[in-house]
Amino acid sequence: MDEKPGWERRLLEKLAMESLVEQRRRRRWGVFFKSLTFLFLGVVLYQALELGGSGDSLVDGKRHTALVQLDGVIREKSEASAERVMEALQDAFEGKGTAGVILRINSPGGSPVQSGMIYDEIRRLRAKYPKIPLHVVVEDICASGGYYVAAAADGIYVDKASIVGSIGVLMDGFGFVGAMDKLGVERRLLTAGENKGFLDPFSPQQPKQLERAREMLNEVHQQFIEAVRKGRGKRLKETPDMFSGLMWTGARSVDMGLADGLGTVDSVARDVIKAEDVRDYTLKRSFAERFAGELGSQTAAGLSSALGRWTMR
Repeated sequence: MDEKPGWERRLLEKLAMESLVEQRRRRRWGVFFKSLTFLFLGVVLYQALELGGSGDSLVDGKRHTALVQLDGVIREKSEASAERVMEALQDAFEGKGTAGVILRINSPGGSPVQSGMIYDEIRRLRAKYPKIPLHVVVEDICASGGYYVAAAADGIYVDKASIVGSIGVLMDGFGFVGAMDKLGVERRLLTAGENKGFLDPFSPQQPKQLERAREMLNEVHQQFIEAVRKGRGKRLKETPDMFSGLMWTGARSVDMGLADGLGTVDSVARDVIKAEDVRDYTLKRSFAERFAGELGSQTAAGLSSALGRWTMR
């Protein structure tokens, strides 16, 4: 025979080893799928608990103060987007038993378009429901676009150390011309229309385009100023630097007429609206929505930083 002695044993050992490897492989896949299942169930449970946490906005008709929270940068597809805040405000005003609405703001500002949309919606709702007041309560910061929104309220209440103001508009970005020159990179930009490459970050700045950008900034700034004047009315004690983009403490903002007094959500509900029962109408995003929205926002923010953007911050 050609076979070497002991070949049967070696064959059995090989088969046994392959069987062991296969068992280990199955075990690893089993652990993987079990982990995936537990993760899925965890997400479902989290969302269920989250939805349950906002259940206090399902009113029973009892008299209460409706709370809507505006947190973070005001921008599209975020917790503080106009779409989400406006929907929550509509629910709050339409709520059975709503005696008044508190919009709690903690925002450094953001998009003038999104801020203006919320401002206009607040004024519309106040006109539609004249017996339901809306007051803003400021926590850490209510600046720029955040204050744009606040100016539409019946009253603005702050902490003495809150940061308030920054009534201004900016447009920021980067210029890469110097770096390109050092690297020997040539910009090749073809346009139909002499201003189609308006403020292109890879081309030298054009005086006419810069002047046009300043005109646009001033126009949006004037819209902001008029919104504040319309909202605050005779309470506003204008100073030369009020609309310069400066910020003030909450205590100073009261003196200037930018705010009406010191207060918290609880104190305004109790002493101003006279309805101590506070119910939260804020729309809460699911875990998946927050993850996708944050990823998209970070990508958009990166592109905007390179190309320039309008911002109330």
